Amino acid sequence: MNRLRGSLAALLVLVVTAACGTQNAAAPPPGATPKHGHGASTAPAQPLRDGERFVTLTMPEPYTPKGPNGASDDYRCFLIDPGTQGTGFLTGAQFQPLNLAIVHHAIFFRLAPEQVAEAKRMDAAAPGQGWTCFADAGVREAGWVAHWAPGDRETLLDPKYGHPIPPGSQLVMQVHYNTRAGDGADQSAIRLRVSDKQLEPLGTALFPAAVELPCAPGESGPLCDRKAAVEDIGRRFGAESARMQGFLTEMCGPAEPGPTQHCDIPVPREGLLHALAGHMHLLGRSIKIELNPGKPDARTLLDVPDYNFDDQALRPLPAPVKVGEGDVVRVTCTHDAKLRGMLPQLANDPARYVVWGEGTADEMCLGVAIMSA
Repeated sequence: MNRLRGSLAALLVLVVTAACGTQNAAAPPPGATPKHGHGASTAPAQPLRDGERFVTLTMPEPYTPKGPNGASDDYRCFLIDPGTQGTGFLTGAQFQPLNLAIVHHAIFFRLAPEQVAEAKRMDAAAPGQGWTCFADAGVREAGWVAHWAPGDRETLLDPKYGHPIPPGSQLVMQVHYNTRAGDGADQSAIRLRVSDKQLEPLGTALFPAAVELPCAPGESGPLCDRKAAVEDIGRRFGAESARMQGFLTEMCGPAEPGPTQHCDIPVPREGLLHALAGHMHLLGRSIKIELNPGKPDARTLLDVPDYNFDDQALRPLPAPVKVGEGDVVRVTCTHDAKLRGMLPQLANDPARYVVWGEGTADEMCLGVAIMSA
């Protein structure tokens, strides 16, 4: 999810008040043949609540992805003006991917009026529609206000909360395209649920952990060497992406190679957690997010023991959970290198030591939380 390193530094457990076809079964047990498509919710829109309206925004023109350096992964950002009808407080959103075969995930960032000029300069300088933007919008301090991954659907919270979208703001739609499973152009859209009421502001917090997954027994090749694998990340996505491994080590401490890693992240300020989601790629087996593990007040916030790439929906908590200084959030992920040989999208890939990376053949371990102050 180039600048994730800087983006995490800005978003990590801080309330930001600007605030990945078909449905398939969960990750299978060893020996089973897994399948992963790109799922999208076809559920009808939930009714509008008092003061809300729908605003649908579409990419200005079709875009045909082309990954850099011959890669199959393309992260592209598109600047979208919500207009006067799209400003106020964002209380819900439903991404509408047009070409499901190639859309891996999407994130929407809010740009304050003073940030829009920077995005327009990047757009003008890049050939074609939009600009390349691995990890985030490419604009510092852009606020994460919505996201979509396969299986996600509009999640409504208490209507007294929303992401602020002041007049003059614009949205950056970042789409991760993966051309392993398809090709062609895309012209996706998003349906915003907007309220003119004065609401309590929401933000997004990110909780990452390292990935250190060696090649499976019986696998071999030059990319089974960790150093070579990290250099390959840099070749495909740039030096900033390669440096992500060092940033995660600095933040979480050294991670032992193996299927499971975790990171304990101190909470620096008080807030309320409302909903969480976990994000991994195709080798993911399980993800868990805990508050204060090992302490008397420990509790599990999110537990997905059988991770399914096609079901990454945001999970609202039964009631908001208060966090504050002295609390710790732990995210734990388990990946399985053996899945590489079972999945059609990865079966022809060379064996590799898998670390955090933007590509579909790479991995992530990321908790996403919706918070308020």
